[in-house]
Amino acid sequence: MAASHRHQTGLDRREWMQVGASGLLGIGLPSVIAARAAAPARRSASPKSVILIFLTGAPSHLDTFDLKPETPGEIRGEFRPIATNVPGVHISEHLPRLAARMDKLAIVRSMAHRENNHLVATHHVLTGYQQPGAFFDKIASRDDWPCYSAGLNCLRPRSDGMPSGVNLPTYLMEGPLLWPGQHAGFLGPRHDPWQIRQDPNLPTFGVENLRLTGLDGNQLRRRMSLVAEVDRQRAGLAAMAETRRLADQQERAISMLTSGQVARAFEIDQEPARTRERYGRHMFGQSMLLARRLVQAGVPVVQCNMGIVQNWDTHGANFTRLKNQLLPPLDQGAAALLDDLDATGMLDDTLVMILGEFGRTPKIQGDGRDHWAACFSAAFAGAGVRGGQVIGQSDRIGAYPATTPYSPDDLGATVYHVLGIDPASEVHDRQGRPAQLNRGEIMQVLFNGNG
Repeated sequence: MAASHRHQTGLDRREWMQVGASGLLGIGLPSVIAARAAAPARRSASPKSVILIFLTGAPSHLDTFDLKPETPGEIRGEFRPIATNVPGVHISEHLPRLAARMDKLAIVRSMAHRENNHLVATHHVLTGYQQPGAFFDKIASRDDWPCYSAGLNCLRPRSDGMPSGVNLPTYLMEGPLLWPGQHAGFLGPRHDPWQIRQDPNLPTFGVENLRLTGLDGNQLRRRMSLVAEVDRQRAGLAAMAETRRLADQQERAISMLTSGQVARAFEIDQEPARTRERYGRHMFGQSMLLARRLVQAGVPVVQCNMGIVQNWDTHGANFTRLKNQLLPPLDQGAAALLDDLDATGMLDDTLVMILGEFGRTPKIQGDGRDHWAACFSAAFAGAGVRGGQVIGQSDRIGAYPATTPYSPDDLGATVYHVLGIDPASEVHDRQGRPAQLNRGEIMQVLFNGNG
């Protein structure tokens, strides 16, 4: 058997393939690091970061941020409101930690749209745009609108090896069916966010391919001459688009690996035990801790899925599941996240959002609540959000907004504004056709406190 061909750099062909762009991570890296320069978008704000805490399946607004204690029992439900640290503002008794930090939060009680279907609504909330060609349970496709990190990466691509977005801890999917709104859609896979596929609370958690087995950053830099050798071999094909794409991938893979920032961000086991306990030793808490580490390392958009998919879809056992399984870990992790961001000064530059894809019916059905997109709540903090305020009101039973409604389009415009991107920026699909990134209105009320 012939010996493996070894280049002058000391790397054999197999080793180069292990550190090359193709198949480097298994978390979508080749697509991410293939992003190319685009015309810079007009910035509407100083660029900040976003952590989206997504409550997949949609929590009941009536049992979390918009309780109706004066209504009949079939609407009011089992939970009682508790006072927060802001006089006159009350939220669910099962969110005591967030109640104690209400001065950092702005709660919007008049979110609304029309899609009562999980997949279509998820796309709308995670992209700020209605799904093109939407129909009941339409799964993800490359005709979808781009998620926020993809829009950012298209208009302001990175050159430092850091991804524009990371989704964790799992894909939102049911069986083999991927839910829409999680990738770059029509912008193409080169703008996809990284997708982590492990629970960060597991003892075995790690993104092993981010570590250089047998090589440190200095060694890899010394071996960069291999790239020049590959380029010479590729000289006759230099004009081909695919070749240019691979060159981009190689260059950015090297940049990422030599920086070390990405690998260090994922080393959640380096956090003190007391910090991990404060967030909660569960998937919710450790995902939010990892989100803080990623933003701290320079990742501008992190989406934390609070569940694999539809965890908050409480058609049955609504109160039992919220009380025992869902609200306590959310409350613990989100409170710790706010505390850490505030203590380090990062809250000034990081927008934290907590919401699902819609709300739930005012009237209890059996022991659960069904889908309700006509009115729901969302909580915001940081990045200039004026805390301690309630924005908007729902009607007496929480069925419809009684004041100005805010749509997922407006949510998207606000996210892009915080990221320093003009929401009305023009982007182009894979065929070069132009499209306006977002058509919503920035929710200025979050920042000026005129709610």
